Amino acid sequence: MQLTSFNDITTTHRHIFLSPHFDDAVYSCGGTLGVQVSCGLRPLVITIFGGIPSANLQLSSFAQRVQQETGADPTKGPGNAVEIRRKEDAAALDYLEVDYLWLDYLDALYRGFPAYYTDRNQLIGGNVHPSDGTIDRQLAADLLALQERLPDAAWYAPLGIGRHVDHQIVCSAADRLAQRGAKVYYYEEFPYILQNGTLDARKQELGMPFEPTLVEMSEMLPIRIAAAKMYPSQVIANFGSNEAIHRSITDYTHNIRPVETVHLERYWIPR
Repeated sequence: MQLTSFNDITTTHRHIFLSPHFDDAVYSCGGTLGVQVSCGLRPLVITIFGGIPSANLQLSSFAQRVQQETGADPTKGPGNAVEIRRKEDAAALDYLEVDYLWLDYLDALYRGFPAYYTDRNQLIGGNVHPSDGTIDRQLAADLLALQERLPDAAWYAPLGIGRHVDHQIVCSAADRLAQRGAKVYYYEEFPYILQNGTLDARKQELGMPFEPTLVEMSEMLPIRIAAAKMYPSQVIANFGSNEAIHRSITDYTHNIRPVETVHLERYWIPR
């Protein structure tokens, strides 16, 4: 069920997943979501950068190219890509039977005039633009206020593997929750985790000790894969085909601990 504001979040939401973009929680935690729903829980996915840009926003050439890669119609304005992704996200999360809330922060591609991030190296692997510090602070304040209302909630946040600037912002805001004493599980972002060395590099960058915890989700593997395929714009851009994403998810979740038919999702808890 789609929520419309933080006011709709209640004490029934004991597991809250922070998803920088529309696909991140499903791509990375789809099996865990399935396990929780099967146990009668009602997990909540909050997508942070879900805002629709203004119709008169002048896109950078980089943003235009990214939108074309995901199949957006350039004649329908810069918001068309977000509208497409919202429809995909609603389909996937309704399929998983989880609640979800879209926040109105703009994706990094749409921030700044002139644009803050004008090539892939700035967007993924670069540093967060100083002006985006306002997003970090406001998001952290909103999450801390929610944590005060829901002190027993478990939070799931991106670790920032791959260093996408939006993921870095959400990870930073979630760190404030952890400092407040909230239980925060940092998830491995898929497909960035597939790049050799990205996990160790990110943990080293954060400069704090973590311990892993595993969720056994073998029976939910088909559900995670089916939900992931409901983002065709991202499947095409990131994997090329449904067969490729099916194989990637299957191999990754098995190789965390390669034992027979076991499939896992791994989270990291600060020590």
